[in-house]
Amino acid sequence: MSKKLFIQAVGKFLCGLLLFAALLFVPAGTIRYPEAWLLISVLFIPMFIAGLILMFKNPGLLEKRLNAKEEEKEQKAVVAFSGIMFFAAFVIAGLNFRFKWLVLPRWAVIAGAVIFMLAYIMYAEVLRENTYLSRTVEVQENQKVIDTGLYGIVRHPMYSATLFLFLSMGIILGSPLSFAILLLYIPIIAKRMKNEEKVLEEGLEGYREYKTRVKYKVIPYIW
Repeated sequence: MSKKLFIQAVGKFLCGLLLFAALLFVPAGTIRYPEAWLLISVLFIPMFIAGLILMFKNPGLLEKRLNAKEEEKEQKAVVAFSGIMFFAAFVIAGLNFRFKWLVLPRWAVIAGAVIFMLAYIMYAEVLRENTYLSRTVEVQENQKVIDTGLYGIVRHPMYSATLFLFLSMGIILGSPLSFAILLLYIPIIAKRMKNEEKVLEEGLEGYREYKTRVKYKVIPYIW
């Protein structure tokens, strides 16, 4: 484990936590927002634990996950739209709590948290199965097609996990309005996957054949 990687990981974690908290608590006008604390807990505690595990077990994968600089022009637009979507969803959630526009019942919030944790487990399994994963669309040196485990069911299980993660965030925050905003993630990842598959077909040997074997991208029999 390098000192530089440790500082980079801790720095990004703390910046993300502070920004996340600000986007929720400032619009809410209070830190007494239980649903926000619940989301922060289920998001950042597992993230911290997973970061520690990767730092000692697979620092190379952690470094790739921290590298968020896209080279593809289309992917830069996707990242920008995603940022706007999350900003709007979290700010609206805080305002929704503050002014009590539309508030979900407690049982729905708990159900959202359960879905979130299950999706997080799926996310971790995808990281375990595919050591080539990075946050950018690219073909890496010596990369091979992964077609076992979750990759034998859908071609993009990482997007399957993040779809449920992100959509459940609005539910955990008790905000139907935020859930509606986060539905924009569906066309966003559709655009990202279209470009990603083009890159993989052109640069990754065996990917075209893999597409013929595994028909679905995100959800079996649906998408």
